[in-house]
Amino acid sequence: MNHLTFTALADPHRFQIVELLRDRPHTVGEIAEQLGLRQPQTSKHLRVLADAGLVHMEPQANRRIAHLQPTAFRDLDDWLTRYRPLWEARLDRLDDYLRTLPPEPPTPDPTEPGGSP
Repeated sequence: MNHLTFTALADPHRFQIVELLRDRPHTVGEIAEQLGLRQPQTSKHLRVLADAGLVHMEPQANRRIAHLQPTAFRDLDDWLTRYRPLWEARLDRLDDYLRTLPPEPPTPDPTEPGGSP
């Protein structure tokens, strides 16, 4: 796994493309239509995803079909798994701290009689 993975997924359109491809492979035209993008924009985003190893483009007659590359996502999951204990420990400490705080008083409902305007 390399930094290109995170760079590729950081863009909202590319993230949407990956989410779309989770269900099944799509042609470039289908992706463009689904996301409301022009075909050249879609091709550029797919090229970035392919360079990062997240997507494989399969030529089929006069169409190009985008497929997710499962290996790239396994590598990403392996990398994230190494950090999971650290995050869980920090979240547990935060949870413990939040339990020590006194409860906040309820906010008055402005629609109730005597509530703030």
